[in-house]
Amino acid sequence: MSDAYNVRPGGSLKLKGGDSSKKKKKTKSSKDRVKDEIVGSSSKLASPSGDERSGASRSGSAGPSTAKTEAERRFEEVQRRRLEQKVRQTAMKSHKERVQEFNEKLEKLSEHHDIPKVGPG
Repeated sequence: MSDAYNVRPGGSLKLKGGDSSKKKKKTKSSKDRVKDEIVGSSSKLASPSGDERSGASRSGSAGPSTAKTEAERRFEEVQRRRLEQKVRQTAMKSHKERVQEFNEKLEKLSEHHDIPKVGPG
């Protein structure tokens, strides 16, 4: 009777309907996306004539329902410039400098912002 319990099948469990051989792709973090956008935008700035040609071909094939207004284009341009400027500023400072600035900012605050001492002692 103990021989019946000694037999064990090998390998992992087989589940219905799922193909376990497929692997999930890793998603890029937000920092990687920002870096990719900056690299892409800098290449666009280097060749503005090529950008105009590709933009003209996109707007012609997209149709009137998806065409952006002048205000929308300006808004996106301003947003892109602000993002580039923010990334440049954060890239110039090291972590140590950021911590030092944060500590200086905290020192300038009044004691009103301090956490009050609670309890005896």
